[in-house]
Amino acid sequence: MNRLSKEKLNQLIMVIAGTVLALLLIYFGLIRPQDKSLFKLAVTKRNADMQLRQIKDTIKQSEDSTTELADASYSLLHAEDDVASGDVYAWTYDTIRRFKQQYKVDMPSIGQPIMSDVDILPSFPYKQLRLSVSGTAYYHDFGKFIADFENTFPHIRVVNLVLDPSSDSERLNFRMDIVALVKSNP
Repeated sequence: MNRLSKEKLNQLIMVIAGTVLALLLIYFGLIRPQDKSLFKLAVTKRNADMQLRQIKDTIKQSEDSTTELADASYSLLHAEDDVASGDVYAWTYDTIRRFKQQYKVDMPSIGQPIMSDVDILPSFPYKQLRLSVSGTAYYHDFGKFIADFENTFPHIRVVNLVLDPSSDSERLNFRMDIVALVKSNP
């Protein structure tokens, strides 16, 4: 640089300064705004991808929910198979009569069924049928009868069970209420 004249050196400095200034103008005027725009587009794309993934997950969950709803509806339909419907009085007597044949339980007294609203849960879509039953049985036979009865009919329960000794020393007298759900709209 020592060989260059002062005029040429000033021109070289001006050319370098002009080039640097032109590069700065190009960077700040063109490149930087484009870079910001690309960054905003990348963020927008990432958000859109996340939304698309959420929508796909929701669609998949809705298909799963539809399948679960169909399964639950099918299960409910078959769960209601043993719920009283139609002529509930005949259904009650017939159900108890057929079930007790397998057990050594005597039930000479089956009371009149009383229909009412379900008293355990408010606004329950079923009605409730309550009847009193009394009879005699051996302790183990009666226990097996009650266990099998409640396991066979999940919509029927035994309440207010009273056991008393019988005149026959090995038998028990029993009184109980049977509560059964009834389809209100069969």
